[in-house]
Amino acid sequence: MTPSLRRKLEALAERREELERLLADPEAAADAGRFRQLSREFAQLEPVANALADEAAAKADLATALAMRNDPELGELAEEEIDAANKRLEQLDAELLAHLVPKDPRDEGDIYLEVRAGTGGDEAAIFAGDLFRMYTRYAERQGWRVEVESASPGEHGGFKEVIARVEGRGAYSRLKFESGTHRVQRVPETESQGRIHTSAATVAIIAVEPEGEPIEINPADLRVDTFRSSGAGGQHVNKTDSAIRITHLPSGVVVESQTERSQHANRDKAMKRLVATLAEAQAAKAAAAMAEDRKLQVGSGDRSQRIRTYNYPQGRITDHRVEGLTLYDLPNVLTGDMDALVERLQQEHQADELARLTRGT
Repeated sequence: MTPSLRRKLEALAERREELERLLADPEAAADAGRFRQLSREFAQLEPVANALADEAAAKADLATALAMRNDPELGELAEEEIDAANKRLEQLDAELLAHLVPKDPRDEGDIYLEVRAGTGGDEAAIFAGDLFRMYTRYAERQGWRVEVESASPGEHGGFKEVIARVEGRGAYSRLKFESGTHRVQRVPETESQGRIHTSAATVAIIAVEPEGEPIEINPADLRVDTFRSSGAGGQHVNKTDSAIRITHLPSGVVVESQTERSQHANRDKAMKRLVATLAEAQAAKAAAAMAEDRKLQVGSGDRSQRIRTYNYPQGRITDHRVEGLTLYDLPNVLTGDMDALVERLQQEHQADELARLTRGT
């Protein structure tokens, strides 16, 4: 570990000690909001302090073992302890480096999940439905809440487009690498000769409350249209123009909401998604400018990049961004068992960030 990285770790440990003193101050306890903020920061720094304490203990063990190395009776045992202490220090070095990887402030937040049929006609819409079902089942496993905000069903099943809000702790951190083009290879039900077809659907993951400068939208840049809802809502469906479509003219971004009973509620939902979409685009542009060599364009929503292939005849899923990331577990993944994929992508991202840190870039 370089001296500059070591200094950063020491600064974090010092900040943790400072937080401990502040939390013991009666004035901090009197301000509930400030106390929560300090407690949250303290909890985030606690693993760093623990790892540094473990490192100090391992260094002490190594020093003790080195002192015994030349002892005729204890020399063999000392060599074993030296080897164990060195391995532990190597492990802790990697752990400490991981604590220096910048945390994305959006990671713990909610997301908008957008799935759209791409090339492939009816089969693409059916595949978009399969993907949406996969994500909703994964969300159920995580204990998250999924609320469909707009949907355009396909003529033979699935969706031409479906947009949902996913609410749950860590939703963005676990699904942010899903943005991009997903390709499927299978024999469609309508194929009489058993030929394998290739279709595609696009996915975008957008943070609900992205950090950074607030997005200001000029009302003159918006075109607002109303139409009759085709979704849930009881007797008012198809009888009142309660659904809202907002077009942001400078960017061409279009958002809709039709799940609420009133125009006002639907407009509020649509505006929130528009702000999140514009903020995500702004964040992705800044991230791309700073890290053009990234294998995983975090939260970019770049749907032109083919990221994954789902091959039904072989029961195979291949993620094209990570070398060797192929799973022969397609049926289980499609039922929401996505942990192997999600965790590998998170590990790859952390490895990329660590490499960037050690390069000093």
